[in-house]
Amino acid sequence: MGWELTGFALPLALGLLLVLAGVEDIRHREIAHWQSGGIALLAPLWWWQQGLSPWPGMAAQVALGIVALALFALAYRFGMMGGGDVKLIAALALWFPLDRFVLVLMVMSIAGGVITALMLVDKHLSKRRDIEVPYGVAIAIAGLCCLGEPILNPFA
Repeated sequence: MGWELTGFALPLALGLLLVLAGVEDIRHREIAHWQSGGIALLAPLWWWQQGLSPWPGMAAQVALGIVALALFALAYRFGMMGGGDVKLIAALALWFPLDRFVLVLMVMSIAGGVITALMLVDKHLSKRRDIEVPYGVAIAIAGLCCLGEPILNPFA
């Protein structure tokens, strides 16, 4: 097994964990701690594989994860997001530098808006009183899109 193949192992693991989190959020409206924890625990291996220096590279990633956790914890506090969603986005923040993470947030917002619109249509058609948006799906979609983009688009 060459370095080329092992270089895909961590992104593949991240992708698998994101898919599992999205599916679980659809089925049960919650995301398991081990999924977000696994994403967070694999991030330092990714940093090492990418050749990030401890300062400022790794420190910046940890800071970004803490800032994401704090900001999205506010959304949780005001009932706009579930706790599993907050942990998932904070763990995902550890994988992307700031400029790429902003792209993750933009894709997440668009995907979340589409999912919310679909849920509202379903609510209207089924005459339900309230909806619970599986926002982990939007987070997973954003992570997968932004993870795959540099691999699929080498000219970016």
